[in-house]
Amino acid sequence: MARSSRSNDWGFPRWRGYGSSREAQSIRLCDRVGCDRAGNCPAPKSPNSPERWMFCEDHAAEYNRGWDYFAGLTAEEAAERESDERRDNSGYRESAHYGWAGPGDGSRSRDEMRALELLGLESDASFEDAKKAWRRIAKETHPDVNPGNADAAKAFQAGQAAYDVLRAAEDRREWKG
Repeated sequence: MARSSRSNDWGFPRWRGYGSSREAQSIRLCDRVGCDRAGNCPAPKSPNSPERWMFCEDHAAEYNRGWDYFAGLTAEEAAERESDERRDNSGYRESAHYGWAGPGDGSRSRDEMRALELLGLESDASFEDAKKAWRRIAKETHPDVNPGNADAAKAFQAGQAAYDVLRAAEDRREWKG
């Protein structure tokens, strides 16, 4: 019996799905020298340039590890740029209630991470741990215990602010949960 060379793509209905064709598809290779994997992750060649490198996932991760957005800026310039971008991107803040918009460890916001750091806790600490750490700091730095000590008063105020941030976040989680 002779083998048929007839295509399944003739007439109606098509026997194969649309978009599945026999033509070879063009794949851009990773721009890293010696890599033969598909380059599907764009990376800027230079700041404010529309030109892009196309890397595979591993080489894109390597490239991003070395990227410093604030390179060459003083601390004041970096803070000014960050505040400008926060102001310009304030419209995206409304997505924070979906729980994926925060820049922390995936479950906490940047402010929460700073508050945990100020209380001397790890990023995976519970709210009860934060409460204990705040009580310990408050006992050591309370203005009634250290009258006239400006450093202790600043430390107390910073601890109070950190605890307030974590308490508000915990209240939001309980309300949402």
